Amino acid sequence: MSELLTSPSQIGLIVLRTVVVYTCVLLGLRWGGKREVGQMAPFDFALILLIANAVQNAMVGPDSSLVGGLVAAGVLIVVNSVLGMIAARSRRVERLLRGRARVLIFHGHLQDGNLQAEKMSRSDLLQALRENGVASIDECRLAVLEVDGTVSVVARKEGPGGDKVDTDGLDPWT
Repeated sequence: MSELLTSPSQIGLIVLRTVVVYTCVLLGLRWGGKREVGQMAPFDFALILLIANAVQNAMVGPDSSLVGGLVAAGVLIVVNSVLGMIAARSRRVERLLRGRARVLIFHGHLQDGNLQAEKMSRSDLLQALRENGVASIDECRLAVLEVDGTVSVVARKEGPGGDKVDTDGLDPWT
């Protein structure tokens, strides 16, 4: 029966440890970039699973009771919900937690610095273009790595005679 219950003093410690671990893991995932969330390769997924296993003891410590595990899970849900509500009300907090969309291709020109900053390979970008029906960087008017890790692609339109033209000539970020 002792495996099911924990002492009230242990609950406060579990709450504190869980909040600290959640914060550290969240910061680590944000540091890892958007690709980690939206376009997970098998090694990325394995990393997430191993992190979850590694931090379990950091959250509950020596307490392996049912109550201890439920308290840690409940704290994670509450902290995540509170951060979601704060982010919904504060653009600054939302940007801090979610990041910003980043332009990868603009008018057929690769933005190498942005690609490197997001730790995204050229082959990953080319795959995203093909998945969106665009065969090459030259055929792309705009490619944006969104905050959820997906790549949005806008193809150049073909003008009369098959030339690639931009229909409006406007900068989408002004």
